[in-house]
Amino acid sequence: MSPTRRVVLLDYGSGNVHSAAKALERAGAEVQVTADRAAALEADGLVVPGVGAFKAVMDQLRAVRGDEVIDRRLAGGRPVLGICVGMQVLFERGVERGVDTEGLGEWPGTVTELPAPVLPHMGWNTVTPDDGSVLFEGIEHERFYFVHSFAAQEWQLDVMPPFPSPKLTWAEHGGPFLAAVENGPLSATQFHPEKSSDAGIRLLANWLGSLG
Repeated sequence: MSPTRRVVLLDYGSGNVHSAAKALERAGAEVQVTADRAAALEADGLVVPGVGAFKAVMDQLRAVRGDEVIDRRLAGGRPVLGICVGMQVLFERGVERGVDTEGLGEWPGTVTELPAPVLPHMGWNTVTPDDGSVLFEGIEHERFYFVHSFAAQEWQLDVMPPFPSPKLTWAEHGGPFLAAVENGPLSATQFHPEKSSDAGIRLLANWLGSLG
């Protein structure tokens, strides 16, 4: 039996975190929902959810110094998982309806509106993970639940040896977009694992198993 992982779900005012907490518990985590800095830094894993507009999420994150917590954890190689807009804000910028907002800048690139005739992209969709993905082990052909109109639509980070290349997972809605990224201690999903039934629970369990 692997030890129970202690996970902090960052509670900074963005959306309903309780469904994510329940999903993490089902996946085997001991979950604390808090914005407490010490707890967020000390946990085995930190989950950053996000619902709504890019700018609102960034403002709320900065209000509780969540940006500093994320940066400090990653500097120490401590795992972080972003979900939905919690993934989008990891990029340099977000442009939504003319509002250009600086993101956390962990990855280069800009989050923009999907070039699709129907938005938001809402519902179940397949994904295409890279070979060797940890998050999608055993669930490579499952569907996941998306609710979004904006996404990162290209990957711009060049990683040089000895660092491993990031594992990228793509999906399609009007064109290709990043559905998930696994980049060292930093992982993220554009879809909602907590709304993705058993496949989402398995993905969270896979992430928990990687916390080491």
